[in-house]
Amino acid sequence: MKVMITGGAGFIGSHLCARFLNDGHQVVAFDNLILGRREHLFPFAKNTNFAFVEADLIDLSTVRREMAGADLVVHMAANSDISQGAARTDVDMQNGTIATYNVLEAMRLNEVKQLLFASTSAIYGEASVKPTPESYGPLFPISFYGASKLACEAMISAFSHNCGIKAWMYRFANIVGSNSTHGAIHDFVARLVKEPTTLNVLGNGTQRKSYLHVSDCVEGMLYGYANVREDFSCLNLASEGVTNVRFIAEEVARQMGEATGVKPQVVFGEGDRGWVGDVPYTHLDGSAYARYGWKARMNSDEAVRQAIREVIAEKVARK
Repeated sequence: MKVMITGGAGFIGSHLCARFLNDGHQVVAFDNLILGRREHLFPFAKNTNFAFVEADLIDLSTVRREMAGADLVVHMAANSDISQGAARTDVDMQNGTIATYNVLEAMRLNEVKQLLFASTSAIYGEASVKPTPESYGPLFPISFYGASKLACEAMISAFSHNCGIKAWMYRFANIVGSNSTHGAIHDFVARLVKEPTTLNVLGNGTQRKSYLHVSDCVEGMLYGYANVREDFSCLNLASEGVTNVRFIAEEVARQMGEATGVKPQVVFGEGDRGWVGDVPYTHLDGSAYARYGWKARMNSDEAVRQAIREVIAEKVARK
């Protein structure tokens, strides 16, 4: 099978490249390297089943050309740095909504009929129901990223019903683990690499969210691809429980202290949001997916601890 992975040099995309290649498939990683990193693809450089295309999804003709012959598209590309949207309000429109339209149009033109799509818990906004099920509504996202993803879901629904595209849409919890390019764990470790004695945290540490390890994310996506038979499905992809920012910051400080011999002081800010558009409390209801037989191996706290170990190993080794 030929698989095209948009955002293939990114965090989750690079893990998906590894998994599909290990399973013997042909993989085309498509990435503009704005957030993705070329070094994430180095392990695949000598694999004859792997190809990398450095290009932008805004260029429909290139997307169409590189997608030719694909059996499956895994659309991971987006501006996943949510806080950036408040400063540049067109970022998510261009790199999310329009890019997704181009992916879908290229699929229609190439007659590609299968799509795995990375959506997000951010589409729920500040949901009044916790844990939040897929049926919750109306949906009022408070970030440009969440708004873009919700628009993408609507377009995928329309293309699915009008063009015969079978789509699996996954509303992700916060994904953590190796090869991360953003997020609390990544940012905290990066700050301590630069300044080992003090970790300054945006917000008061009470923000709490569902966290899912990237290995469980990949397994969950592929489990759905193999076992969810509906022509169009939308499922929360999450682990059990939630984790607050205070836990993450203190665990990063503890593990960094063990790794470097310097125990940093953690200094919290004020307010319950890390940035404009940040949802202070998200908790996804994963029961719908559990009925298909899938469950994450790690709960939220376990995913966070494992991810911290991995990110510290990466960043301290590079220092």
